[in-house]
Amino acid sequence: MRTCALLQVLVTVFGLFLVICDAFPSNEVYALNTFKEAIYEDPLLVLSNWNALDSDPCGWAGIFCSLAQDHVIKINISGASLKGFLSPNLHLLSSLQELILHGNVLIGTIPKEIGLLKKLKFLDLGANQLTGPIPPVLGNLSNIMKINLQSNGLTGKLPAELGNLKYLEELRVDRNKLQGIVPANNGSDFTSGVHGMYASGASPTGFCRSSQLKVADFSFNFLIGSIPKCLVYLPKSSFQGNCLQHKDPKQRSAALCGGTPPPTYHASTVSSNKHRPVEEPKHQASSKPTWLLALEVVTGVMVGSLFIVALVTGLQKFKNKSSIIPWKKSGSEKDHMTIYVDTGMLKDVVKYSRQELEVACEDFSNIIGSSPDSVVYKGTMKGGPEIAVISLCVKEEHWTAYLELYFQKEVAELARINHENAGKLIGYCRESSPFTRMLVFEYASNGTLYEHLHYGEGCQLSWTRRMKIVIGIAKGLTYFHSELDPPFTISELNSNSVYLTEDFSPKLVDFESWKSIISRSEKNSGAISCEGAICVLPNSLESRHLDVQGNIYAFGVLLLEIISGRPPYCKDKGCLVDWAKEFLEVPEVLSYVVDPELKHFKEEDLKVICEVINLCIHPSTSRRTSMKDLCAILESNIDTSITAELKASSLAWAELALSS
Repeated sequence: MRTCALLQVLVTVFGLFLVICDAFPSNEVYALNTFKEAIYEDPLLVLSNWNALDSDPCGWAGIFCSLAQDHVIKINISGASLKGFLSPNLHLLSSLQELILHGNVLIGTIPKEIGLLKKLKFLDLGANQLTGPIPPVLGNLSNIMKINLQSNGLTGKLPAELGNLKYLEELRVDRNKLQGIVPANNGSDFTSGVHGMYASGASPTGFCRSSQLKVADFSFNFLIGSIPKCLVYLPKSSFQGNCLQHKDPKQRSAALCGGTPPPTYHASTVSSNKHRPVEEPKHQASSKPTWLLALEVVTGVMVGSLFIVALVTGLQKFKNKSSIIPWKKSGSEKDHMTIYVDTGMLKDVVKYSRQELEVACEDFSNIIGSSPDSVVYKGTMKGGPEIAVISLCVKEEHWTAYLELYFQKEVAELARINHENAGKLIGYCRESSPFTRMLVFEYASNGTLYEHLHYGEGCQLSWTRRMKIVIGIAKGLTYFHSELDPPFTISELNSNSVYLTEDFSPKLVDFESWKSIISRSEKNSGAISCEGAICVLPNSLESRHLDVQGNIYAFGVLLLEIISGRPPYCKDKGCLVDWAKEFLEVPEVLSYVVDPELKHFKEEDLKVICEVINLCIHPSTSRRTSMKDLCAILESNIDTSITAELKASSLAWAELALSS
């Protein structure tokens, strides 16, 4: 009886041990949850059934588990229009064999931690908006067979380490902005033309080591040098559209290869956590009776294992939580996390209460714009101006100390802007109950330039009026780049960021700056020192993202949009810049770029505008002219006075009447 009771206890304890061991790895659930957290827009609700409280993700959309349902082996979420970053914590999915995220809107860089996925066989991040270099550590993916990184904005050199991948059969890196050579071995070509063969004594690190490589596409980058002899078996189209020393296939023109490709907006990814494996304790046997020894061993193993599981789980949760500082939730106001910023930072900025703004915006019913990140309301302050209120769409449980620090820093940045062609921040709102973070701008009553160009009546934007808008935008950007110290740039400069007043004077407004707050808070979270519940924002913390060259390029595209009446990108006709290039290079056909809605335009103005456009969109950033000089060119060569307009054409009388 005593023996039976002992056996029942052992079976019960052993069963409990099996249940605990069979539970889905918590670090893999954590990795998937951080992946979802890094996605800030899911328009198709693909991730709607990803429940953070669910300990078993095998039923989640796009997730495929092993037969034993104990590990994630595949993620396939393609064409879902997901917008966000790639979480570096994906490396915790140690059994992952396929990562397929093709055709989304992922931004930021490719986390180097992807190189830790030793079992990965298929990596497809194609057709996104990823930037930065290809991490050389991808050369550590020892089982990889297919890599697809095509149609992104990747820069830097093509890592020679990819040649270490002995099972790699397919590599697609076309349609990026990669530079440098196509690495063969140690920076030189092979004398042998046989695929995969190399000279004895050499220590190859390039693609000539990839003996299994069957498909490779390097086209439409900015690669230089020659095609490695060991890759001549690939179709010529695999190398076209580069800057290689080959006439066939067709390469880019010398002008396009003279410098680096146009810059793109960068965004940083989330900080990673390093997880060290816990070593299993070793058990030694002692000379005791066999039945007692067996009992002690079984009991010791189970108790020890349960302790280790509990310890690892606790450490895992501690590490996971230590990567950010959460906003403490408590009924007591004093229990909330204290945020310390330079006390003088916001002293000159008006702070509005939520109640004031709610009254001004008619109970927040007057919505004039929205995005996944924010909602824009129109309102009128009592006895004051009309206002545009941007309410940030972030739930309190997702708000961190870092986001709060950057929100306040962004308010201070925007508050220093004071120019007739820039939207002015007149205040902000910051309350905890209900949770509120709002920016208050002066309101420009005539809508956006985009609305007038593409949805309004074309006659409202006469040639002279368009020229005034162009010069106004140029003045605003010159103020941002040259007169402010430190300089300031628009996060996403386009016709939607240009608001018009009643007299069609342009106002540059950076409503998209919230995206930069998110990216910078993630990038620099480790730079914030903490003492207890107080977080200090150091003076050395990275300033607002500055992309002067990106603004200049975007200004050139905006000029094209203004004179042509065409959107920057059209599904049927493609990119506006590509469409216009053939006309911009031939003076005789410059008039073809003019909006057909315009009954009259001045050829002298058109030549000046097209000259400025060419200076803005030059592929070499070093050869682009500053906004100060571009503004001077426009102001000195374009006459926007009524007299000049009337002299140019008798039809101007009619246009003047319509535009007055």
